[in-house]
Amino acid sequence: MHTLDNHVLETIHMIEHEKLDIRTVTMGISLLDCAHPDPAIACQNIYDKITRSAAQLVPVCENIEAELGIPIVNKRIAVTPISLVLAASEGADPVDFARALDRAAKEVGVNFVGGYSALVDKGITPADEALMLSIPRALAETDVVCSSVNIGSSRAGINMSAVKTMGEVIRATADATAETHGFGCAKLVVFANAASDNPFMAGAFHGVQEGDVTISVGVSGPGVVHRALQAVRGASFDECAEAIKKAAFKITRVGQLVGSLAAERLGVPFNIIDLSLAPTAEIGDSVAHILEEMGLETVGTHGTVAALALLNDAVKKGGLMACSNVGGLSGSFIPISEDIGMIESAAAGHITLDKLEAMTAICSVGLDMVAVPGDTSAPTLAAMIADEAAIGVMNHKTTAVRVIPAVGLDVGDMVEFGGLLGRAPVMPVHTPSSEAFIARCGRIPSPVHGFRN
Repeated sequence: MHTLDNHVLETIHMIEHEKLDIRTVTMGISLLDCAHPDPAIACQNIYDKITRSAAQLVPVCENIEAELGIPIVNKRIAVTPISLVLAASEGADPVDFARALDRAAKEVGVNFVGGYSALVDKGITPADEALMLSIPRALAETDVVCSSVNIGSSRAGINMSAVKTMGEVIRATADATAETHGFGCAKLVVFANAASDNPFMAGAFHGVQEGDVTISVGVSGPGVVHRALQAVRGASFDECAEAIKKAAFKITRVGQLVGSLAAERLGVPFNIIDLSLAPTAEIGDSVAHILEEMGLETVGTHGTVAALALLNDAVKKGGLMACSNVGGLSGSFIPISEDIGMIESAAAGHITLDKLEAMTAICSVGLDMVAVPGDTSAPTLAAMIADEAAIGVMNHKTTAVRVIPAVGLDVGDMVEFGGLLGRAPVMPVHTPSSEAFIARCGRIPSPVHGFRN
């Protein structure tokens, strides 16, 4: 049989039996040319540019799905951080801009639009502050808008004034969406070292250094990697790493094919592939189960961080061999609610917030889709952000917090988010207060190794 036929059959097998899919095709759209002193005109410009640029995004992706038989789970849009566009419209209500994004996203039929965002790792402009304070209302009054704020970087340090504000914003967002146990917080991410070409929600935005309109792809394939490790069960770590690299290579090649086709047919440049292993709450699609396949009785026990380090490194090496345009986060997501293995381990008490923090020194993001008691205070939420930001800033990597105070629920309860967002057990937080620490505000300076030139 011809080698090409073997590759085709292998891909079909990965799709049918190992849950391989393209997790997202994300169109990045610059809105810098939409700014206007009149906020009504600015919002109309935003709506017009998104609906014009992304008019064919969903149909093109659906045609590629049908043609190749490869599922594309999400079609998304990422836009310029809205605080930058908002700055031209003095006195505007930022939520009007969120509504414009929501209307445009619904018109073109995408699942989410990201970029209701601000970049405040070094300082906060009036537009940044206005946007940050509007987030609870924006997320409560829209359906598919996602928000993110970058509060730290290895070059600038951690903006602790912004950290304090974002603790309050998360608290207010949970209260504004209390009828859904704080679901609005599932659409809000607080970053350190945010990536400007990340195609995954809720943290996607289109950086100012990106092109006018681009296409990026987020691949997924925990099931493929898991099956590859099953084939070398009991083998050395060297063989495990090789098996993972080969699986990541295959996954990435599929992603490159889909991204290149989408970009060509939409007439825009192909940007990057994000190699992040993105799990779901379905059986057979778990990053936690990959780690357990290496010999851990359950994820969260001793050895978990070492196993995650091997996985992340091998995924990146395999992906880089398959595609030169690698970007975004590219590693392994460990969201509690979106990974059946993580859900089970957290419910059994094997995964704690402290263990998750240790794992985030290795993985792609941080405390992701973590449900905490509904009465968790703003200073405690801010302190969680500060801890994750410190890990990212000191290690020159992206870290993030997407934490949901599950209003009306307490430790041991299960909160249901539905769809890809899954469900999560409410996890305990430390009860001693961090309020005086957070109240200091100001800035934690960048580390001595942060200044590289």
